[in-house]
Amino acid sequence: MSGRRSRTGPLQSAFRRGRELREQVNVLLQESKETGTDSEKKKSIRQRCLELKKAVDENVGVLQNLKKSDEPAPVGNYNQRKEEEEKQLLNLSQQLEKLAVTISQDKRIKGSNMDEKRKNNPKTQKEKEEIKEEEEEEEEEEEEEDESTQDDEDEEEEDEDEDDDSDEDHLGDDSVMNFITLGDFAAQQEGDLSFKKDEVLLILEKKMDGWWLAENSKGEKGLVPKTYLTICTKEGESQETSKDETEEDIEVADETEGGAKIMKRTDSHWSAVKKAITENNTLDALTSMGTVPAGFRPSALAQLLEEGVQFRASYYLQPELTPSNLSFRDLVWNPEKGTIQSRPTRISLVLTLWNCKGIPFPGLSIQVLSRHVRLCLFDGNKILSNIHTVRATWQPKNPKTWTFSPRVTGILPCLLDGDCFIRSNSSSPDIGILFELGITYIRNSTGERGELSCGWVFLKLFDTNGLPASSKTYELFLNGGTPYEKGVELDPSISRRAGSSVFQHMITLRKQPQLLVKLRSLSTQSKDILNLLPEVLIGSMCYIHLLLFYRQILGDVLLRDRLNMQNADLIGNPILATFPKLLEQPDLMDALRSAWAEKESTLKRSEKRDREFLKSAFVLVYHDSVFPLLQSVFLPEYKWAEEESEGTRWRMIADFLKKNRERDGALSSLLSSESLHRAFDITEIAYDFLVQARKSSPSL
Repeated sequence: MSGRRSRTGPLQSAFRRGRELREQVNVLLQESKETGTDSEKKKSIRQRCLELKKAVDENVGVLQNLKKSDEPAPVGNYNQRKEEEEKQLLNLSQQLEKLAVTISQDKRIKGSNMDEKRKNNPKTQKEKEEIKEEEEEEEEEEEEEDESTQDDEDEEEEDEDEDDDSDEDHLGDDSVMNFITLGDFAAQQEGDLSFKKDEVLLILEKKMDGWWLAENSKGEKGLVPKTYLTICTKEGESQETSKDETEEDIEVADETEGGAKIMKRTDSHWSAVKKAITENNTLDALTSMGTVPAGFRPSALAQLLEEGVQFRASYYLQPELTPSNLSFRDLVWNPEKGTIQSRPTRISLVLTLWNCKGIPFPGLSIQVLSRHVRLCLFDGNKILSNIHTVRATWQPKNPKTWTFSPRVTGILPCLLDGDCFIRSNSSSPDIGILFELGITYIRNSTGERGELSCGWVFLKLFDTNGLPASSKTYELFLNGGTPYEKGVELDPSISRRAGSSVFQHMITLRKQPQLLVKLRSLSTQSKDILNLLPEVLIGSMCYIHLLLFYRQILGDVLLRDRLNMQNADLIGNPILATFPKLLEQPDLMDALRSAWAEKESTLKRSEKRDREFLKSAFVLVYHDSVFPLLQSVFLPEYKWAEEESEGTRWRMIADFLKKNRERDGALSSLLSSESLHRAFDITEIAYDFLVQARKSSPSL
């Protein structure tokens, strides 16, 4: 009798090993609940916890190294199944880490109690030596545990654990069992406890999901979100810093071995983040009405864009001066090629926004004017680039899913372009891309406008060894709060519905709000174009060729045609003086893109290969299309997310371009008495590079 034995692939083997580990963890968690105060059992559980965590991490490493080509037979949905298993194992590793930390805390509390007993009960010298040896062994074990659980890629989660641990320490002290509420909260479902701002609550039990069991002064009990609470002192006063003390800066406690140090935030843009965190009157009202989830916040990146030009693309498009201010650092002439020098950077990639899933849908008391994603380069402390915005589209049948255009062509607005280029020469090892999902809204009752963050996520671009992130699709789970808050859930009601079984946990995980993005490797042509742009810039791929024209003209004027390099007089060039303004008015950028595409379609093949001819043709198109519109009195001022204003502007722009085509240029419109323009200003045609150029920044 002969038979054929089926081969088991490496992915199936990893799945089987994962199931075994999950079963062992479930058994360990059950035993940990039944240990009571037995120190020997706790020590054994902690050791098994560390061993299991090591085994789980090893299986994660095995999964990450697997390739589809290693399978003996085709496997359906290979990448999706692999990523889902990896996420489950990472969550398992976090559970084991938290369990180990909890057991260690119990040991420390027990040790402090033993110290008190030793003070009251003198021991013999021999007993003291034995106790000392036992303490040293425990300290060595704890140090080994800390070293084994430390992981550079999970720094944010470790900070969250430390915050939770500090909360548990406070809960263990009877003098700080009372908490003061930071805002109004209305019960969202049965079992919640409603409260008003500045109400004192007694915390009876702290739950891991962030919802604590509380009791108010009337004896009513229920669950409350911990993000609405702050510790109350013996005198019944909040420990939170008063508004007067935070007008200049916000203080952040940094726990160290020697005690707590107070570090003051002095970032140039921290005031906007402080404003987004503290000015929550409108948000409190919307949250208490159930209009928005508890994890929504005023948009931090929108606040930064309102502060000034330092986070706008128009600022980063300008050339950067050297520290001596005598030459340009990122704009160098190449005499051999007769154009500006190509400058490769540490970060040069293309990012594609695919979609957002599970985004909570606001209530009917507000009208949503825009759904969008703002992104920038971020190192965990400060922003290192301009803030780029991409608007999302959605369908009324599925309002929790946002989509983006993977490639904008034709008449589609550049604001919808999901393909973004990213450049930076920052040497920071922690640099990554910060995504903030946002909505612009108007309240139906008051007419008040505002912008809320619907979650954020950080994608690190380099690992601990300095290797760049892989070119692949990333499924990023969104956090609530702001990038400077830790452990805030976007929609806590999702995690509260999660069951204890692995299957229910998987279902809950898939319901979590997430952003789907893809990092793409560059083609040779794209790489050559990106290397001619500024060293730090984020923008849309659909108008990258227009930015390249601007940079080439900038090089010609500042480096090739200037007779004296020491001459800093004003330069008469309308394109250099006004082109950066187009980046702040996307509809005008669309008009230029459309006009140039129409012109380019009429050029011969030989003309398209002539660089000088293309630049001269681009200058003519610019003067005939967008330059007159920049100073037109009839064109309404550009306003973000105002449908009526946007519609009016686009109709006028389309009508102007149509007339120019019929009249073979904009000269007749400029000279016509029907076309009114603002009073002439020298800045319309004069370029002052000493004022416009950026100063050299050591952080970049």
